[in-house]
Amino acid sequence: MTSLSWKTQELTVGELSARSGVSGSALRFYERNGLIHSRRTTGNQRRFSRDTLRRVAFIRASQRVGIPLERIREVLGILPQNRTPDREDWARVSECWRKDLNERILQLEEIRDDLDDCIGCGCLSMERCGLVNPMDIAGEEGPGPRRRLNH
Repeated sequence: MTSLSWKTQELTVGELSARSGVSGSALRFYERNGLIHSRRTTGNQRRFSRDTLRRVAFIRASQRVGIPLERIREVLGILPQNRTPDREDWARVSECWRKDLNERILQLEEIRDDLDDCIGCGCLSMERCGLVNPMDIAGEEGPGPRRRLNH
């Protein structure tokens, strides 16, 4: 693992990658998509501020719980670009996830509870589908697991 001095203010892509555990290509992808920012040296090399480590950790944690990158970008827009985010900044950001996570938990609980007799696809292949999806009305909305896509 790359050891960084606490005095290091800017990181190269390689240093950020080694310290965050995220590949350089993923970091460049994050930058192209406005999730993180760098400045360019006169030699056109990227330099990331040290607080980018926190942003990358936040992005990875958010992805692990299923938050889409578009939503992550929106929420990261709340954070200041010119200073390291503080506890209040992160509290505001985490509050944005609360509703998303509660909805995801509810959806997973519904899937778990229906797992034995219904996959929510509108296929009419199971006994219960006739009750939940009579005459395959969900099929009119399109292919796939329509009940799960509507949440």
